Amino acid sequence: MADINKKKAEALKIQGNEALNQQKYQEAIEHYTAAIDLDKDNHVLYSNRSAALTHAGKYLEAIKDADKAIQLNPEWAKGYSRKGAALSKLYRFEEACEAFSDGLRVNPDNAALKEGMEDAKSHLTGPGNSQPISSPFAAPDMMAKLLANPKTREYLNQPDYCQMIEKLKENPNDLKDMVDPRIITTLGVLLGFDITTPSAFTGEDESEEMETDSPPPQTSADSKSASSPNPNSPDSSAPSSSEKALEEKEKGNAAYKKKDFEVALGHYSAAIELDPTNITFRNNRAAVYFEQENYDKCIEECEKAVEIGRENRADYTLIAKALARAGKAYLKKDDDESALRYLNKSLSEHRTPEISKLILEIDKRMKEKERLAYVNPELALEEKNKGNKYFQDGKYPEAKKHYDEAIKRNPDDAKIYSNRAACYTKLLEFNLALADCEKCIALDPKFIKGYLRKGSILLAMKEPTKASSAYQKALEIDPNSEEAQKGYRDAMMAEGNDPEAVRRRAMGDPEVQAILNDPAMRLILEQMQKDPNAFKEHLKNPDIAKKLEKLLECGIIAIR
Repeated sequence: MADINKKKAEALKIQGNEALNQQKYQEAIEHYTAAIDLDKDNHVLYSNRSAALTHAGKYLEAIKDADKAIQLNPEWAKGYSRKGAALSKLYRFEEACEAFSDGLRVNPDNAALKEGMEDAKSHLTGPGNSQPISSPFAAPDMMAKLLANPKTREYLNQPDYCQMIEKLKENPNDLKDMVDPRIITTLGVLLGFDITTPSAFTGEDESEEMETDSPPPQTSADSKSASSPNPNSPDSSAPSSSEKALEEKEKGNAAYKKKDFEVALGHYSAAIELDPTNITFRNNRAAVYFEQENYDKCIEECEKAVEIGRENRADYTLIAKALARAGKAYLKKDDDESALRYLNKSLSEHRTPEISKLILEIDKRMKEKERLAYVNPELALEEKNKGNKYFQDGKYPEAKKHYDEAIKRNPDDAKIYSNRAACYTKLLEFNLALADCEKCIALDPKFIKGYLRKGSILLAMKEPTKASSAYQKALEIDPNSEEAQKGYRDAMMAEGNDPEAVRRRAMGDPEVQAILNDPAMRLILEQMQKDPNAFKEHLKNPDIAKKLEKLLECGIIAIR
């Protein structure tokens, strides 16, 4: 079983590597995670997942995996390289240098470690001077970036968050001691990538979510200009087209909540006329089309929203939402392939658990459809016959290939699994043969060959007790089967030469279990262990003598 798990883990690792090369980082993480579940002591799997996590912006998890890889194999240079890379992404350059240095002690000629070390050092000192390079928290445009992002803009209303930002501006090295998720989000915003994965989408069966705008908090300068208008400026009491558009959107939201979709549609359309650059209005109009089951219109509106959003540098979460909604519309149209394409695009913009889960479900469904489309009992029979011919000629690897294809073509045919089990037996792959027998029996519990093959395999694996049980099952189906009778006799003879096997069988006998669970009998057996002569005394009691004889027959006890 361990070898099978390792083979499966290796296959999953290869799939993870392919996904990583294609920049499908979440998919790579999922493949590596599944592989680790099968092979928990494989340092390469943790190292590879660390790389995928770093690409996905999950740096703390990447560091944890790199540490695990190092723990499992301290001589694995890539473990140190992975750790250093993730630490560098978090601006923890001193610790990154330590990780690269540890790796170079293991492998002094490793180019990746040398390059990582040089890069981390350059950020510590800067080229040509001894002063640390400014951290993102000291950048002049830091506050502008935080105000521009909806999440960090909301954080700025929280006093403890502002205190942490001020502390990091004064001493960037304090970052390594901060585990507040808001700081991790902030770092992502300042460096230009997304680290967090909050859900930004409603569920498939829920109503489409309306987007609202929350203006950034006013700075003191904003407040001052608002309270002291410039007398030479235009009359500020007249609302701008953008303000009118927002008013229309709010009216649309109110109508949407009442499920008055035609009215909502009119207000969102009016908002778009007033401000055609705002992606939110188009996203909301697409939501109305979705509720009206006008999926083609919904998709068209989503595509236009993405185009408008990119032109006007809209927040990536809004672009992701438009792409996700288009994907869900394609789902409603039973177009899984297009749905998967749009949902993957959404995930590349902004990662959310809901969309990740939906993608996995669609992918699984598509693979199942593909599998079922491949099923063809007639072609399965042809392949089975080819396999039988190769089997008779002693060409077992070739026979197995045809049985494999036959099973793909007709996975519910018990006989094909039985034939492949025979093939695996010839190849001495007993565990695989046994698995095929179990599958054969599960598909057709009355198919005697499944039990006969299972019995012969268990005998070859030196499991006579289990083999005799398999042959007993075969005899229940056909009491006159000579092969089952002979197999049962062989199993019993093999079991007789193995006292431990006899004991295991006896322990499965309900009568033996009842005797051993009897408190009085347990006391008697303990007494007999201490005093062998006590056996003769207990034989004088007919009831006890009968129970002792049963235990003697089964080999549970012996006279010394």
